[in-house]
Amino acid sequence: MYICPLCRQPLTLTGRQYRCASNHSFDLAKESYVNLLPVQQKNSKDPGDNKLMIEARRAFLQSAAYQPLSDAVNKLVMQAAPATVLDLGCGEGYYSGRLQQALKPAVRLSGIDISKAAVKYAARHYPAIRFAVASAYQLPFADNSFDSIIRIYAPSDSSELQRVIKPQGRLISVNPGPEHLIEMKQAVYREVKLHSDQIKDQPGFQHIQRQQLSYPLHITEPEQLDNLLQMVPLAWKFSSDTRQAFIATTRTISIDFLLDVYQSDKTADKPG
Repeated sequence: MYICPLCRQPLTLTGRQYRCASNHSFDLAKESYVNLLPVQQKNSKDPGDNKLMIEARRAFLQSAAYQPLSDAVNKLVMQAAPATVLDLGCGEGYYSGRLQQALKPAVRLSGIDISKAAVKYAARHYPAIRFAVASAYQLPFADNSFDSIIRIYAPSDSSELQRVIKPQGRLISVNPGPEHLIEMKQAVYREVKLHSDQIKDQPGFQHIQRQQLSYPLHITEPEQLDNLLQMVPLAWKFSSDTRQAFIATTRTISIDFLLDVYQSDKTADKPG
C-alpha cells in the first residue's frame, strides 16, 4: 500500500526495510512503524505534537471524556462495511485503537501522523494497525487505497484525499461545533466567537450526512481539565494565574462536535 515519499513509486517490504525501484529505503522501527516523512516535507526539525502534549492528550482520552465521539465515529465507519480504513492524523492512536476493536479482524486499518513521538506510541500499543510518520499533504499511499478515511481535527489536502479514496469511498470528518469548549473562550475573551456550523465543501466528495454530538463533560478531577487545556490551541491565551483559577473553579465543560460524512464522486473508470 505504501509508495515512496520521494519518487512516488511503490514500496516493497523485504525483511524490515521498505525499498522502491529507485533504491530509496525506509527501515521499520522496532515498534514496527515506518517513517515516510523526508526532511523536505518537514516544517520544523520535529513537527507535530511533542511528548508532553501526547502524554496530556493520552491521559485525557483515557478518562473516557471523548469516548462518545469515538463510539459515534466507529458507528459511522461500520455503516459502510469498509475493507480498508485510514486514520488521518491519528495521533497517539486512541481513535484508531478503539476503531480496530470495533471492526472485523479482516479490515486493514492504517494511521498516519507527522508526530514521530505520537506514531511511536501508537505503534507500540496497537500492533495490529499499520502506522507511519507521514504528511497528510503528500500521502504515502497508492491511488484508490481506502474505502473509508476518518479525519478528526486533522488538516488535509483535497486532491490527496481524492487520489487515495476508492470510488464511492467515504470520508468521515470531525470538527468542533458552535458551543465546543465555550467555557474556555469565555474565560479569555471579552466577546466570544462561536465555531461555524456551516457544512464545508469537500472537492471531489458529496456531503451525505451530518451528526451533531453535544454533551456536558463533568470534570472529575483538576488534572483532567489541565490535560484538556494542554490539548487545545486556546491554552496559549491563558496566563498562569487565569489558568489556575479556571482549573480550580470549572466543574463542567461543553462538548460539541460536528460529524460530517462525505462520499467520493469518483467512479471506477475515473482515477484519482
